[in-house]
Amino acid sequence: MGISKPSPLLSFLSVLALYFSFYTITPTSSASLQDQFINCLHKNTHVYFPLENTFFAPAKNVSMFSEVLESTAQNLRYLTKNMPKPGFIFKPLHESHVQASILCSKKLGIHFRVRSGGHDYEGLSYVSEMERPFIVMDLSKLRQVNINIKDNSAWVQAGATVGELYYRVIFNVAANNGSKTATTSYNSVFLGNKGALMKVMKKGFPELGLTLKDCVEMSWLESIVYISGFSSHTPTNVLLQGKSPFPKNGFKAKSDFVKKPIPESGLKEIFKKLLKEDIPMMIWNPYGGMMAKIPESQIPFPHRKGVIFKIQYVTSWPDSDKTSTRHINWIRDLYSFMTPYVSSNPRQAYVNYRDLDLGKNKKYASMKQAQAWGAKYFKGNFNRLMKIKSKVDPENFFRHEQSIPLMSVRG
Repeated sequence: MGISKPSPLLSFLSVLALYFSFYTITPTSSASLQDQFINCLHKNTHVYFPLENTFFAPAKNVSMFSEVLESTAQNLRYLTKNMPKPGFIFKPLHESHVQASILCSKKLGIHFRVRSGGHDYEGLSYVSEMERPFIVMDLSKLRQVNINIKDNSAWVQAGATVGELYYRVIFNVAANNGSKTATTSYNSVFLGNKGALMKVMKKGFPELGLTLKDCVEMSWLESIVYISGFSSHTPTNVLLQGKSPFPKNGFKAKSDFVKKPIPESGLKEIFKKLLKEDIPMMIWNPYGGMMAKIPESQIPFPHRKGVIFKIQYVTSWPDSDKTSTRHINWIRDLYSFMTPYVSSNPRQAYVNYRDLDLGKNKKYASMKQAQAWGAKYFKGNFNRLMKIKSKVDPENFFRHEQSIPLMSVRG
């Protein structure tokens, strides 16, 4: 069965929602607001949307509303009772519903958030602390992946997960209480067999002591399932479920980019700090190669030449642990300790590991205010992004606590 391509406008909106978000609202109640929103949608789209499958509100069905709200939200910090909840959630079924939602939200003066996979580390796709009330447009039903082998391209709707994308690409191309210690694990993919890998490792990294027994040959798609945390021999179609293999916990994450090797003395201190936390983790992703060959100004992602690896710091805790402040203070202390070992001027950060500690917009973000976090995520590309934002969204309709601001707005 053929899959129709999503329109360029939908793809544009999906990309726009990643960088620039969201708006404001002063209605009388969520119920009357939802009725007004529905009436407006009917006037702006001719594609049917059954209300029982597309609208979810606490006033109608609390349990169903909570189920939908929590369905793709991974961070329990933002699902607590005291966190602001949307007046209702709308799940569009067609790209025209997305377009109509934007038109209606602007007309009614509604602040809304856009959620695709719920990956946002700081919950900005389903929580708004700076403007209330608000609604959520959940794109989880827009998840088509259309692969074109001939022109080497793919159109991916915003609701699709990375696992679904990888799965479709492959099949289209193929048609505790004891003493605590710090451990390291090495997950990597080598495009070749065990023998070829052993030759490379003995020459380039003999200190690791890699043996044939440490290596498992599998397809690339099977490696995605393995590295994602699923158990061995899990069928690859698990990626189509769009669910994480890990339980939901509260967590806090931060990031850094490293340009010089961390000395042994620094590594020893890092291990000591890791032993002080309950469930800490540091993930180091090597850079270089093709990553370094692409100019940092070519796309918004600027962390290229000179970066040897990226660090993600994570601490997590179960819902039963009511001392979240202790864990958050620990990761902030570790982040401060790492200052001399990581990039500077600016200290770079990865936007996909959202970190509100770097700075937050007020309702009307100023350029100076936003530079605090913008330069860390985008370096020199931040000014270009503000110019684009000012051109395509001059009313600052798409906004959130770390959205790209206009070139000149109220402070």
